[in-house]
Amino acid sequence: MKLKKWELALAVAFALTLLGGVSLAGEQRELSDKLVRLHVVANSDSFEDQAAKLAARDAVLTELDALLRDARDRGEALELIARNLRALETAAAVAAGDFARAKLRREYFPTREYETFSLPAGQYASLRVELGEGVGRNWWCVVFPPLCAPSSGTADAFSALTDGETALITEDSAGVVVKFKAVELIGRVRAFLGI
Repeated sequence: MKLKKWELALAVAFALTLLGGVSLAGEQRELSDKLVRLHVVANSDSFEDQAAKLAARDAVLTELDALLRDARDRGEALELIARNLRALETAAAVAAGDFARAKLRREYFPTREYETFSLPAGQYASLRVELGEGVGRNWWCVVFPPLCAPSSGTADAFSALTDGETALITEDSAGVVVKFKAVELIGRVRAFLGI
């Protein structure tokens, strides 16, 4: 059976897309292996609960800023967070005036555009702080390296990443958005299939 030119071109394009997706997923995985994200989930979507979420966020970021100041890598950051989960829960609960649960876990995050950088979709280590019922809108950022902490200098935080990883998340070109969307689609398929 002889393939027509358009069938061959389609097969080649599909193969290149698949290879590109695998490569992008690998880049995202390498990047996620260096980051810890903070995910704060409000009790509900009420104005009061959303304000409490932001108060809890600020309290947790203040604690994390001091806690992770001298952390050299993600492993050390995760260890410090794990040892201080109860203190982080307490800080969130006191600030929010509500019950708080803090736990470390891996979570899927969609592509996220920040003011000066973007993060591709994928699985990341996460400090998840849930307030009350934990069914309201959420807030997230990167706490290691400290890209959202009050005293963080973004340039200093990027020093924990390679030049390629920094370029991946700070690139202004539309190509990066397309890459991130491809990684996000691959991540959703993998999450759906449980792989």
